[in-house]
Amino acid sequence: MAKANAETIQNPIVYERADPWVYLHSDGYYYFTGSVPGYQSIELRRAKSLNELEDAERKTVWQAHESGPMSELIWAPEIHFIADKWYIYFAASDNEEIRNENHHHRMFVIENNASDPFEGEWEEKGQVITQFESFSLDATVFEHQEKLYYVWAQQDPRIPGNSNLYLSEMENPWTLKGKQLLLSIPEYPWEQIGFMVNEGPAVLKRNGKIFITYSGSATDENYAMGLLWTDENSDLLNGFSWHKSQEPVFQTSERNSQYGPGHNSFTKGADGEDILVYHARPEKNQAGDPLANPNRHAVAQPFTWDEKGFPVFGEPVANNKLEMKVN
Repeated sequence: MAKANAETIQNPIVYERADPWVYLHSDGYYYFTGSVPGYQSIELRRAKSLNELEDAERKTVWQAHESGPMSELIWAPEIHFIADKWYIYFAASDNEEIRNENHHHRMFVIENNASDPFEGEWEEKGQVITQFESFSLDATVFEHQEKLYYVWAQQDPRIPGNSNLYLSEMENPWTLKGKQLLLSIPEYPWEQIGFMVNEGPAVLKRNGKIFITYSGSATDENYAMGLLWTDENSDLLNGFSWHKSQEPVFQTSERNSQYGPGHNSFTKGADGEDILVYHARPEKNQAGDPLANPNRHAVAQPFTWDEKGFPVFGEPVANNKLEMKVN
């Protein structure tokens, strides 16, 4: 496989897949999932290179229920491999006729015991229960010092805004335990355009630190990425351990026609280089609800590190596919 860099990655790597999640497994496959337009299913793809994901082997591994809390608006699935089992975390909502502030998105988990996630059966493990019942979405998990942690976005009616970020240790991949830390709220102007939002966390461990990227503002061209960090030996559930950038670390590039980059994940290139994967639009949202516009495509590009050990994401790269298409 050729080295993955800004010249050789053919972007978009996948068309019309917002909230892209890429996981490079020990079998050499890149496993990809993201929000499928229509928001009624979870699709899994795999390929031996990022450039092959668009036309890769794919399988619908889960379908929304006909009714109930897992019936609509299936958002932002992520696939993880934990203790020799596969897990997919995703947000789902009630039917439109009963959906309101009390019956809206919650986080759910499915599990597969097979060594190959394209085989076996995906079992529903249910909702991830948090300390209060409210709108929640965009969970991710990470392991650190033999503990499993859960990071997610949730609304607290007592705090102005649409969603904050929270952190908790896990008893198992579908159950939280102990303290749940309020990690970040949309406090800066760049996080409050259109909607007051902190969502889409992704975890990166490097250089003695734990970094969490996240996205803020509405999902149009104002969407952008922020950064949280802490020392790897700190108490992760102590809010004073964490620091937050006041400015976005990745945002719209008009000159490269990449608008609203965000809801990212991290992976590795062929030579071990760090790769940022995110969605972006090739133009500003023209009219209507941006969530109804499927033109968020998955883009991948390398990033570097500064002398203090912090990630430098740079500017969103221009799409370089010879011919733009949609699925």
